[in-house]
Amino acid sequence: MMKNNHRNQDYETIVLSQDSTVLWIELNRPSAANAINTLMATELSSTFESLQREDTGVRCLVLTGSGDRVFCAGADLKERNGMNNNQWRKQHSIFENVALAMMNCSIPMICAVNGAAFGGGMELVLACDFAWGSSSARFALTEVTLGIMPGLGGTQYLPRAVGPRRAKEIMFSGVPFGADKALEWGLLNRICTPEDLNTQVLKVAKKISENAPIAIREAKQSINFASQPDIKEGYKYELQRYSKTIPTHDRAEGISAYNERRKAIFKGK
Repeated sequence: MMKNNHRNQDYETIVLSQDSTVLWIELNRPSAANAINTLMATELSSTFESLQREDTGVRCLVLTGSGDRVFCAGADLKERNGMNNNQWRKQHSIFENVALAMMNCSIPMICAVNGAAFGGGMELVLACDFAWGSSSARFALTEVTLGIMPGLGGTQYLPRAVGPRRAKEIMFSGVPFGADKALEWGLLNRICTPEDLNTQVLKVAKKISENAPIAIREAKQSINFASQPDIKEGYKYELQRYSKTIPTHDRAEGISAYNERRKAIFKGK
């Protein structure tokens, strides 16, 4: 698959590359399992905001991760280790910009899930219009195992994708599941071999980009209105509930335990 460099190539944590009218956004922190740190969140929100603001000729977006094992491991918990409450809130506000920028983006977005998508990584998958995944992809919303809860729209997107009862099971347990279950439950639209994923996603992205762009954008907004009429209000509520977890002992314990590679002991306070 040949991809030409996009005009904005001054990012450190993501790679933008364009194939005709299809723009690939690649999470590019392979040494950190493509985890989202503050800089990546800033660069992602900048990218989505500029695409919404400027006429770049892009008609379809593909979000993927570098390598063939991990799409995105979620927030970078090493960076978050030791953050006090105010530092956590300040950083999370930057993450919220990503969620809102993706909600506001009218360009069709496909997620090519090339590997594990955990925590915030799975929320990025959910924020796209649909997702195709590698047969090796795995998913989990692991936030409750860390003393927090999804904070990038996961509580809003997941019930709409898989139903509220399944969403509660996934969120409350934090247990990972594979591509087959993701397809069965409605999180993935299609499974591809790892070798064919990008090629197959590019084919459907090009097909989309060949159709009338105004019609597609208006159809996207109409579908979103039909299926997600209150998603921004719902996200505001999610953030209100998320904020309740920040000052807790359990949040500090969960992050410390992760970084110390031990099992967290939660006390419900």
